[in-house]
Amino acid sequence: MALRTIPIRRAGNRDNLFMGGDRELVMFSGLLAFALIFSAQEVRATVVGLVLWFGSLFVFRVMAKSDSKMRHVYLRHRRYKPYYPARSTPFRDNPPSQGSQYK
Repeated sequence: MALRTIPIRRAGNRDNLFMGGDRELVMFSGLLAFALIFSAQEVRATVVGLVLWFGSLFVFRVMAKSDSKMRHVYLRHRRYKPYYPARSTPFRDNPPSQGSQYK
């Protein structure tokens, strides 16, 4: 008897991208550029806002093309402790409090 195969459709298994980049990052950078342009109302602020928008959009597209879950990987990486001390050695003298916590 052959195993039954179930196709996994691409439409239900896609990453949440917007304009080719991560949805939240693209929309937040657009919001920042929009706020900069319309709060300052100068030509320099408009140029800086547009450069910020298109530059960040380019970076987010490259990042999504490399790995569409890069933001989640980076945020998980930031949660890790900066240093994990080495504790596994047969020559370590364990204090009495450590032995009593495993009884």
